Amino acid sequence: MNTHTYTNQLKIDFDGPYLMTIGGRLVDAPNTFEVHNPATGAVVANAPEASREQVDEAIAAAKEAQPGWAALSWEERRDYITAYADALDANKESIITLLTTEQGKPRHSMATTEVDYAIFWVREVAKRALHEEIIEDTPDHVVKIVRSPLGVVGAITPWNFPILLGLWKLAPCLITGNTIVIKPSPFTPLGTLRFGEIAQKIFPKGVVNVVSGGNEQGVWLTDHPSVSKISFTGSTATGKKVMSAAALSNLKRVTLELGGNDPAIVMPGTDYKALIPTLFDAAFGNSGQWCIAVKRLYVHESLYKDFLKDFVEYASAKVVGNGMDPRTDLGPIQNRMQYNKLLNLFADVKSKGYKVPLGGTIDESLPGNFVPITIVDNPPRESRIVREEPFGPILPIISWSDLDEVIQDANNTEFGLAASVWGPDRDEAIRVAHRIEAGTVWVNEIHIHGIDIPFGGHKQSGMGVENGREGLEEFTNAKTYMFRK
Repeated sequence: MNTHTYTNQLKIDFDGPYLMTIGGRLVDAPNTFEVHNPATGAVVANAPEASREQVDEAIAAAKEAQPGWAALSWEERRDYITAYADALDANKESIITLLTTEQGKPRHSMATTEVDYAIFWVREVAKRALHEEIIEDTPDHVVKIVRSPLGVVGAITPWNFPILLGLWKLAPCLITGNTIVIKPSPFTPLGTLRFGEIAQKIFPKGVVNVVSGGNEQGVWLTDHPSVSKISFTGSTATGKKVMSAAALSNLKRVTLELGGNDPAIVMPGTDYKALIPTLFDAAFGNSGQWCIAVKRLYVHESLYKDFLKDFVEYASAKVVGNGMDPRTDLGPIQNRMQYNKLLNLFADVKSKGYKVPLGGTIDESLPGNFVPITIVDNPPRESRIVREEPFGPILPIISWSDLDEVIQDANNTEFGLAASVWGPDRDEAIRVAHRIEAGTVWVNEIHIHGIDIPFGGHKQSGMGVENGREGLEEFTNAKTYMFRK
């Protein structure tokens, strides 16, 4: 493989056409599809819709490039990925603006945080390596485990955090010696196409490929016999289809990060006033459009009345609006499909006569996909707003009295992604956390992540983990060597 010349201050033209990255080339497609600004409904751009032949070409390019990429030393791969992080950073302001334009999140807060965090993540993952592990070393015998790359990885990314989750998959895939074909959501392809364009100028040809389109491009990627792994973030329903197709094609490895209906439990005696800003952001950040948002908030009956009053008062001051407006706290719902799902859920809340102290009515006459901050006061445990993942700015707050019952309620879901417990007695809160069925449980904090902290779901919230040593290992095969001295 030839070395690649790169510069740390590599900027690209963000006003140019949107093109796919295939085999080190920027390519158009025979057809295009519209990408809309969720705050206005206006068409932002036309994105290329990859043909079946172009998806095959991208996979073939990744397959051809993979042996040479894997043959590089870890230090060489690290240097390429670090240079890529530098190039992303050089284009950061344009990426942030584009993210707000196609996704809707506020530019001055959530969009800037997402892009900054994504670049940091790429840079830090590049410093991680998997070393051989000796598990037996006796005077006459040695057993060791080494890790080898899987080959070509297909990454299918969602519309809620398109930049972060795309790069979250790219960096560990590449540092472990794999090549990648990324297929972004059709609702938010533009930022991913741009970071593919940047990658094309940094990496050897074929190492990073980006194709865009609708659902069928993801199906082609998942079905393809030359793809060794699919890393997918999205809904549980689609994740099941990905897992089935991966098994039926060539028994691909899969990492699935899927839905969640994450509970938060506030214990008696908690100084809840100090927690309200944190819990609001945990529930309504990104307009509630994230898998680890608090989606069910259980508050002890001794605190419930005052908590609800103060929480509603705090939430009432927040502004829903266009993400380019610096006064905006929450942007629109990203796409019309999700907006319509929320219309249906809001209609159910209204038809059932649940108490709604804030919000509750979506003004369909507004341009864009705006949904008001909505709080539902103590709905029934079996109501749709409690049982379903809304993926929007609506939160049921529920009173509880019996600890065993609230833990049972928290676990009464097919999901098991994340949860949090809040209380003055840390040891008691930790005991409660041990009983929660979720892949991540925070105690007196929330949404803390780290490069070295594995993240994955239980039950129908996922398969496998991302991040940490365990996440890196998911991009590799384990090979056991045994020999006599």
